[in-house]
Amino acid sequence: MAEQTEKKSAYDKLVDWFDVKFGFTKSPLKPIPDFMMNPIYWLGLLLAVTFGLQALTGIFMLLYYVPTPSQAYSSTASIISSVPLGSLVETFHLYTAYAMIILTFLHLTRNFFGSAHKGNRDLMWLVGIILGVVVISFGVTGYLLPWTVISKSASDVAIGFLNFFPVGIANLGKFVAVGSGSDASELTTFLHIHTVFLPLALIGLLGLKIYMYEVHGPIYVSAYGKPGKGKYNNWFPKIFLYFVMIASAYVAMLLAASSLFPLVLPPAYSAATAGAYVVQPDWYLLWVYQLLKIQIFEGPAAAYVIGALIAFGVLLFLMPFYDRSKRRNISQRPVYTTIGAVLIIELITLTIWGYLTPGRIISDYQALLVLGGAAVATIVALWAVYRLRRKTNIATVLPAQSTANLPSTSLLMTTPSIANHSQNGAAQSKKQIVKRAGQNLFNSFTAVFAVFLAVASVSLASAVNMLPNVLLNAPFFVLALFAFVVSAFFMCRMLRKFVLAFDGAVSK
Repeated sequence: MAEQTEKKSAYDKLVDWFDVKFGFTKSPLKPIPDFMMNPIYWLGLLLAVTFGLQALTGIFMLLYYVPTPSQAYSSTASIISSVPLGSLVETFHLYTAYAMIILTFLHLTRNFFGSAHKGNRDLMWLVGIILGVVVISFGVTGYLLPWTVISKSASDVAIGFLNFFPVGIANLGKFVAVGSGSDASELTTFLHIHTVFLPLALIGLLGLKIYMYEVHGPIYVSAYGKPGKGKYNNWFPKIFLYFVMIASAYVAMLLAASSLFPLVLPPAYSAATAGAYVVQPDWYLLWVYQLLKIQIFEGPAAAYVIGALIAFGVLLFLMPFYDRSKRRNISQRPVYTTIGAVLIIELITLTIWGYLTPGRIISDYQALLVLGGAAVATIVALWAVYRLRRKTNIATVLPAQSTANLPSTSLLMTTPSIANHSQNGAAQSKKQIVKRAGQNLFNSFTAVFAVFLAVASVSLASAVNMLPNVLLNAPFFVLALFAFVVSAFFMCRMLRKFVLAFDGAVSK
């Protein structure tokens, strides 16, 4: 026993100390398979981390914020200009709010194309859709609080959507949203919804979903690659280390973007300044507003758009109850894959189009040309991909069948040598990985990872900064996004390999 204790590395001793003090290995969290060490499976947990960051920065700002129409803007400006780190906190709060909405959209996209609603996870899907509505509500209610001319006008546009509902529902919605209808009542109501009711709802729903996840365990989403050997790892220390590293890189990028490009408040709201601005909602609702700007939906006909969006939301919510097929892979679900791809392309098209045409009415012909063209192009592209995949599968199956018809003597002569060569190569490869990890693990990883992190942070900040003038800086905007995606991809790959290699190195 004494010899075994002496052979323990510093890493093992540190792990044992934490385990003794906190009991991490005795947690009820289920082990995680190797194939889940991929950021696509961690969007939900990153969303929870983002909510925690939102809560911390929000509490900080509430210490100085005054929720009255006469002081809301001045108190927000005072936080930015006078409070230590106030500008960073305000900007970070805004960027994490946007990150929550983007992560929610990506999480929904992953679950839709990965068929995560099937099996015993139908109720998890329902909870997830409600969580998405709560996240969007966070954005709508929080956007008003600085009381800038843009946020107040945009919030009024969002509230104006209620006018397209039946009178009874519209009046009830307005009462819940703005109270008595005065500016003071609207600001106070939005603040209470944003800081009390929505956080309680989000915490409750998150707790329920995490509990359901632990009951059902992780699910393999075939749309995002094949699993490895199916090895399961305890949450502590390997999975915990991976999560801390990927969450730290995520927070570091948001902090870097917030530091490099701090928030600049628009002018304060007043009736005079409001007339000089084109009223539009924030970017995550811009696609809805663009639909309402189409000529055929002007006036009372806008109710059809709202009705269609509600119907779509209900269909999405009830998807587990009519999509009962056991097929999960997107290659086996061409209809649902095509519908999902068309909807995503149309949403992105409407958002960008709305940003480029503020306040402009869209003719029916132009809407048909743009939206119809995007839909047709997406359908044709997917049809071509599915057709090519089918030909590739046929070409792959035929040689395999030909090989199966070879004489048994040929198989006996070739198969053992190939198998032995593969096994020896795999064993040698593993030894080399462990040896390299043990020799120069920290130095090489830290140096290379720092470069990717710096590139990702600067490119993300540059892309965010160019959003107000995206047309003038289109080539640089695309280049910044490309650099961010590539850097983030290599960072995620490095994190996964680092955790697996480090665990193998210390165990030796």
